[in-house]
Amino acid sequence: MPEYGDSPSSKIYDGIFSIGEIIGGHESKPHSQPYMAVVTFINKDGKKHRCGAFLVQEDFLLTAAHCRGSSIIITLGAHNIKEPEKTQQKIRVLRAIPHPQFNNQSSKNDIMLLQLEKKAKLNGAVKVLDLPWNKGKVSPGMTCTVAGWESTLAEKYPNTLQEIDLTVRKECKYFKYYNRSTQICAGYPKKRKASFQGDSEGLLVCGKVAQGIVSYGNPDGRNPRVYTRISSFLSWIKKTMKSHEY
Repeated sequence: MPEYGDSPSSKIYDGIFSIGEIIGGHESKPHSQPYMAVVTFINKDGKKHRCGAFLVQEDFLLTAAHCRGSSIIITLGAHNIKEPEKTQQKIRVLRAIPHPQFNNQSSKNDIMLLQLEKKAKLNGAVKVLDLPWNKGKVSPGMTCTVAGWESTLAEKYPNTLQEIDLTVRKECKYFKYYNRSTQICAGYPKKRKASFQGDSEGLLVCGKVAQGIVSYGNPDGRNPRVYTRISSFLSWIKKTMKSHEY
């Protein structure tokens, strides 16, 4: 497991930690974050794993590049991931496109596009989330929201979407590979509150705009955590989606 000052452990990227946990979070209002999706795939160990992603176009989602495998299926419109809700849409992934310069040791360029075999049907439970196209920058001190499934402090609803507010920090000196230009640091380093345990899940939303993707941190629940800064990859996202239009 990674320690402060160390690079992310490769074991995390191999999917040993599943969907992740939000410590100190609370259950989201059902479908209040309709862009969230569950990614189910087979990892190289031959076992089924889950990650999180979010819809940025009817046929494209964004997630972390370390969340990869085979036989990928996306579930949209979910609130309780253990229940066959009528709002859910399950769609196979046509292609997974990780950033070409992704490095799973340093977590550099930890971002990936997933193209669906068919377009998702947009409705009240399934919507696209805005990317930060000229939507302002994330600044230290801002309060943003992180969402994901399986909260350790919400045992009554262990399979429902959870969320919690985090504060964006100026620096992330706890990790030697942190790069402020392409990553965001958020959390409370002296508190256990508001942290993901696990690595492969979560989206940082600031002002109803997608700003970060959970990349890495300490799986023991300590803060802060590092998020891929989406605004640094807008050119790559736009170019890649355009090159793979149906």
